[in-house]
Amino acid sequence: MDSDEMKSKAAQKAMDYVQNGMKLGLGTGSTAAKFVDLVGNAVAGGLDVLCVPTSVATRDQAAALSIPLTTLEQTPHLDVTVDGADELDEHLRLVKGGGGALLREKIVATSSDKMVVIADDSKLVTVLGQFPLPIEVVQFGLKSSLMAIEGMATRVGCVGEIKQRMQGDGTPYITDNGNFIIDALFGQIKKPEALSEALMQVPGVVENGLFLGIADVAIIAGQDGITTLEIDGA
Repeated sequence: MDSDEMKSKAAQKAMDYVQNGMKLGLGTGSTAAKFVDLVGNAVAGGLDVLCVPTSVATRDQAAALSIPLTTLEQTPHLDVTVDGADELDEHLRLVKGGGGALLREKIVATSSDKMVVIADDSKLVTVLGQFPLPIEVVQFGLKSSLMAIEGMATRVGCVGEIKQRMQGDGTPYITDNGNFIIDALFGQIKKPEALSEALMQVPGVVENGLFLGIADVAIIAGQDGITTLEIDGA
């Protein structure tokens, strides 16, 4: 079973958390897209849900599948959000934002009663940090923000390559919110809570890709099947 098949298995298992009449958050990325496809198939079969997408890309995918959509302005409280992760540890601490949607993903996830993470087992790590940590920043004062991010990260023991995300054509990557993304490759993030707190003290930082205390359930697909990790009481 390859990675793509594992993602599909995890997405299928996540459908167990979906019930008729629910308000759902739809994540962004290759794994979340498989869940969106399954929701679309279920809607075509009569499932009654109302969904908030976490990105323009997910909104377009869901709309093409005729999934009923809403916004957090119209529907500020959701039942379940299902999304992927770039990394997660056994405590369900996540690194997200590889697809550039970390801000909206975090807003939608924290507006939900439950966040369900779906991933293949390559995303499960002992220590976060091998995947570059996305940090969304405003365009104004970029170099100043970069310097401040490096300084604050160093204070909590995180040192590594910190650079602006660029597109294939050499132009800056711009989020759906009109911001830039900084990718910080620390190798290890031994104190994610301390790092997150430090980063959010930088005025130019809008949000960072550490999702701490947000995920309730992780569905991890591997060669030996599905493993489910849960926070107590989830």
